Amino acid sequence: MDRTTLDDKDRTLIAALRRNAREPLVQLARRIGLSRSATEGRLRRLEREGVIRGYTVDLGDAAETAAVRALIAVTFVAGRHCDHVVPRLAQIPEISACLSLAGPIDVMVTVDCASNGALDQIRQQVAATPGVATATTHVVLRSHFEGRRG
Repeated sequence: MDRTTLDDKDRTLIAALRRNAREPLVQLARRIGLSRSATEGRLRRLEREGVIRGYTVDLGDAAETAAVRALIAVTFVAGRHCDHVVPRLAQIPEISACLSLAGPIDVMVTVDCASNGALDQIRQQVAATPGVATATTHVVLRSHFEGRRG
Protein backbone atom coordinates (compact mmCIF):
# COMPACT_ATOMS: atom_id res chain seq x y z
CA MET A 1 0.00 0.00 0.00
CA ASP A 2 1.35 3.42 -0.94
CA ARG A 3 1.66 5.67 2.11
CA THR A 4 -0.18 8.44 0.26
CA THR A 5 -3.35 6.32 0.51
CA LEU A 6 -3.22 6.43 4.31
CA ASP A 7 -5.53 9.08 5.71
CA ASP A 8 -5.33 10.85 9.06
CA LYS A 9 -7.54 8.25 10.76
CA ASP A 10 -5.29 5.43 9.48
CA ARG A 11 -2.21 7.22 10.80
CA THR A 12 -3.88 7.89 14.17
CA LEU A 13 -4.91 4.24 14.42
CA ILE A 14 -1.38 3.06 13.57
CA ALA A 15 0.17 5.45 16.10
CA ALA A 16 -2.21 4.22 18.82
CA LEU A 17 -1.34 0.61 18.04
CA ARG A 18 2.36 1.41 18.19
CA ARG A 19 1.87 2.75 21.71
CA ASN A 20 -0.31 -0.18 22.77
CA ALA A 21 -1.09 -2.97 20.31
CA ARG A 22 -3.53 -4.41 22.86
CA GLU A 23 -5.66 -1.30 23.26
CA PRO A 24 -9.33 -2.37 23.15
CA LEU A 25 -11.15 -1.77 19.89
CA VAL A 26 -13.73 0.47 21.59
CA GLN A 27 -10.96 2.78 22.86
CA LEU A 28 -9.28 2.80 19.44
CA ALA A 29 -12.62 3.76 17.88
CA ARG A 30 -13.05 6.64 20.33
CA ARG A 31 -9.49 7.78 19.71
CA ILE A 32 -9.95 8.03 15.92
CA GLY A 33 -13.57 9.19 16.01
CA LEU A 34 -15.23 6.25 14.28
CA SER A 35 -17.68 3.55 15.30
CA ARG A 36 -16.37 0.25 16.63
CA SER A 37 -17.34 -1.61 13.44
CA ALA A 38 -15.80 1.06 11.17
CA THR A 39 -12.59 0.95 13.19
CA GLU A 40 -12.51 -2.84 13.04
CA GLY A 41 -13.03 -2.71 9.26
CA ARG A 42 -10.25 -0.15 8.90
CA LEU A 43 -7.92 -2.30 11.03
CA ARG A 44 -8.66 -5.44 8.97
CA ARG A 45 -8.08 -3.47 5.73
CA LEU A 46 -4.69 -2.24 6.98
CA GLU A 47 -3.77 -5.83 7.87
CA ARG A 48 -5.02 -7.22 4.55
CA GLU A 49 -3.12 -4.60 2.55
CA GLY A 50 0.09 -5.28 4.45
CA VAL A 51 0.35 -1.91 6.18
CA ILE A 52 0.08 -3.75 9.49
CA ARG A 53 2.04 -6.98 9.20
CA GLY A 54 1.92 -8.09 12.81
CA TYR A 55 1.88 -7.16 16.45
CA THR A 56 4.78 -7.34 18.86
CA VAL A 57 5.40 -7.67 22.54
CA ASP A 58 7.52 -5.07 24.29
CA LEU A 59 9.31 -7.00 27.01
CA GLY A 60 10.50 -5.38 30.21
CA ASP A 61 9.95 -4.97 33.90
CA ALA A 62 6.39 -4.04 34.77
CA ALA A 63 7.70 -0.91 36.49
CA GLU A 64 10.17 0.05 33.75
CA THR A 65 9.57 1.47 30.33
CA ALA A 66 12.06 2.06 27.54
CA ALA A 67 13.06 5.56 28.60
CA VAL A 68 16.24 5.69 26.51
CA ARG A 69 16.62 5.02 22.81
CA ALA A 70 20.00 5.05 21.13
CA LEU A 71 21.71 4.09 17.92
CA ILE A 72 25.04 2.30 18.07
CA ALA A 73 27.20 2.54 14.96
CA VAL A 74 29.27 -0.63 14.71
CA THR A 75 32.32 -1.36 12.61
CA PHE A 76 33.78 -4.83 12.25
CA VAL A 77 37.29 -6.15 12.67
CA ALA A 78 38.96 -6.70 9.27
CA GLY A 79 37.79 -9.99 7.78
CA ARG A 80 34.58 -10.11 9.82
CA HIS A 81 31.12 -9.49 8.43
CA CYS A 82 27.45 -9.67 9.36
CA ASP A 83 27.34 -13.49 9.41
CA HIS A 84 29.92 -13.44 12.22
CA VAL A 85 28.60 -10.55 14.32
CA VAL A 86 24.84 -10.09 13.83
CA PRO A 87 23.74 -13.43 15.37
CA ARG A 88 25.52 -12.42 18.60
CA LEU A 89 23.98 -8.93 18.55
CA ALA A 90 20.54 -10.53 18.05
CA GLN A 91 20.93 -12.19 21.46
CA ILE A 92 20.88 -8.79 23.23
CA PRO A 93 17.16 -8.30 23.99
CA GLU A 94 17.29 -4.48 24.13
CA ILE A 95 18.44 -4.32 20.50
CA SER A 96 15.26 -3.82 18.50
CA ALA A 97 16.80 -3.42 15.03
CA CYS A 98 20.07 -4.11 13.24
CA LEU A 99 20.61 -2.51 9.84
CA SER A 100 23.51 -3.19 7.46
CA LEU A 101 24.88 0.01 5.94
CA ALA A 102 27.00 0.96 2.97
CA GLY A 103 29.99 3.10 3.88
CA PRO A 104 32.37 3.15 6.83
CA ILE A 105 29.77 1.90 9.36
CA ASP A 106 29.00 -1.82 8.98
CA VAL A 107 25.76 -1.98 11.00
CA MET A 108 23.60 0.42 12.98
CA VAL A 109 21.70 -1.07 15.90
CA THR A 110 18.72 0.48 17.66
CA VAL A 111 18.62 0.07 21.42
CA ASP A 112 15.57 0.65 23.62
CA CYS A 113 16.31 0.45 27.33
CA ALA A 114 15.29 1.77 30.73
CA SER A 115 18.14 4.10 31.63
CA ASN A 116 21.49 5.57 30.65
CA GLY A 117 23.14 3.05 32.96
CA ALA A 118 21.44 0.21 31.10
CA LEU A 119 22.52 1.78 27.79
CA ASP A 120 26.12 1.86 28.99
CA GLN A 121 25.99 -1.86 29.82
CA ILE A 122 24.46 -2.68 26.44
CA ARG A 123 27.09 -0.58 24.65
CA GLN A 124 29.78 -2.50 26.53
CA GLN A 125 28.18 -5.80 25.44
CA VAL A 126 28.13 -4.65 21.82
CA ALA A 127 31.74 -3.43 21.98
CA ALA A 128 32.85 -6.75 23.54
CA THR A 129 31.14 -8.83 20.85
CA PRO A 130 33.73 -10.87 18.93
CA GLY A 131 34.32 -9.25 15.54
CA VAL A 132 33.35 -5.72 16.64
CA ALA A 133 36.10 -3.13 16.18
CA THR A 134 34.20 0.01 17.28
CA ALA A 135 30.82 0.83 18.82
CA THR A 136 29.87 4.51 18.78
CA THR A 137 26.71 5.45 20.68
CA HIS A 138 24.26 8.14 19.57
CA VAL A 139 21.44 8.88 22.05
CA VAL A 140 18.11 9.72 20.42
CA LEU A 141 16.71 12.98 21.76
CA ARG A 142 13.39 12.86 19.89
CA SER A 143 11.74 10.83 17.19
CA HIS A 144 9.99 12.89 14.53
CA PHE A 145 8.40 9.85 12.84
CA GLU A 146 9.01 6.13 12.48
CA GLY A 147 7.83 3.17 10.50
CA ARG A 148 7.02 5.02 7.30
CA ARG A 149 7.19 2.98 4.14
CA GLY A 150 7.04 4.14 0.66
